[in-house]
Amino acid sequence: MRSFTFRTGIRWKITLAIAAVGALTALALSLVVHSAARVSMLESARDAQLERVQFISRNAESGRKPFMGAKLNDPELPADLREKARSGRRGTYVQDKASGVTEVWAAVPLGNGQVLSLHSPFQQSANMLKDLDRALVVGSLAVVIGGSALGVLIGGQISRRLRKAAAAAGRVALGDPQVRVRDAVGGVVRDETDDLARAVDAMADTLQQRLEAERRVTADIAHELRTPVTGLLTAAELLPPGRPTELVRDRAQAMRVLVEDVLEVARLDSASERAELQDVALGEFVGRRVASLMPEATVRIVADEIVNTDPRRLERILGNLLANAARYGRPPIQVDVEGRVVRVRDHGPGFPEALLREGPSRFRTGSTDRAGVGHGLGLTIAAGQARVLGARLTFRNVAAPGGVEHEGAAAGAVAVLWLPEHAPTATGSFPVIQLPG
Repeated sequence: MRSFTFRTGIRWKITLAIAAVGALTALALSLVVHSAARVSMLESARDAQLERVQFISRNAESGRKPFMGAKLNDPELPADLREKARSGRRGTYVQDKASGVTEVWAAVPLGNGQVLSLHSPFQQSANMLKDLDRALVVGSLAVVIGGSALGVLIGGQISRRLRKAAAAAGRVALGDPQVRVRDAVGGVVRDETDDLARAVDAMADTLQQRLEAERRVTADIAHELRTPVTGLLTAAELLPPGRPTELVRDRAQAMRVLVEDVLEVARLDSASERAELQDVALGEFVGRRVASLMPEATVRIVADEIVNTDPRRLERILGNLLANAARYGRPPIQVDVEGRVVRVRDHGPGFPEALLREGPSRFRTGSTDRAGVGHGLGLTIAAGQARVLGARLTFRNVAAPGGVEHEGAAAGAVAVLWLPEHAPTATGSFPVIQLPG
């Protein structure tokens, strides 16, 4: 079973973290402030209530009737406060009733053994607490919103820098040696993104140097082999007719083709190849080339279109795709032309999973069928020539009957060449190709 993954940007992660910290901090401070304010108001109410009842008690001891709602021996007086007053001490008491009203009691003992008490609701202070709570809620929301806005700004800046770094690294991965991630990130602020950019640039430089060294070695070896292989072919022509002579000529010719392919791969890797462009009627061109390269293949022109491309390189791509289909696939082989799209399909076992997943790889030796471990240099050269043309070469398998599509169960392989709407420029660059889904 595939595990569910939730993808989100670093901007929103930072925003959420700041908002959560701000909310927790505001909540904690609000609780502390609310508790401290309530305690302070209750203490003030107790002191005021005690002062009132003491003032009333002085009048009551002189024989006057208690006023301001004070009562003698009030039966509703809380038991704890009554016992304290009867023991000769004055005191206060906060009573929370079931109705939700809080009352503040104060009681003092009189000289004749009676207890004078006074109580009043904690209403005015409660209203002040409600106003304070509203102010705390508004302040907390302001803190959370302000923190979230700050998180969006900070996270957005970091996210933009990382996206620029990712885009530049993608261009490096596509083989552009002039791109530097550090320059693409830019900015005045220096942070970990710059460290990452410098590390990627250093890694790209190192890999570029190694690839260039390998390309040079490969090109030098292939170039040095060219002369002896040519001499070998010439010498083979002088041998007397016979089966051994045919075998020598066949192997020498195969070696010559391999050397030429290796040299072509080295040139394509150097990114110095430039297309020689001219207008070509794609359908007519493909029809003529297929007829000469593989007469048994069928060509279907759905829609013809004039394209600006390099005919020599296009013929090279088409020839390699047809040779690959003939060698590893099964007939019939069909070539379709639809606008700027060329499809080459066979009815063999399909491309191996490694090719579909990773694309063509050089120096892998092909086997007797496509389900083997390799696919040679033909598709590698075709993909390289497509890059020079600014085109895209894709590979897929046709599902076998029943909808199953995997290695060993395909009903054919399809190579699709997408020619660009705009041809490469003189500098070798080309626009991004928008492919249909």
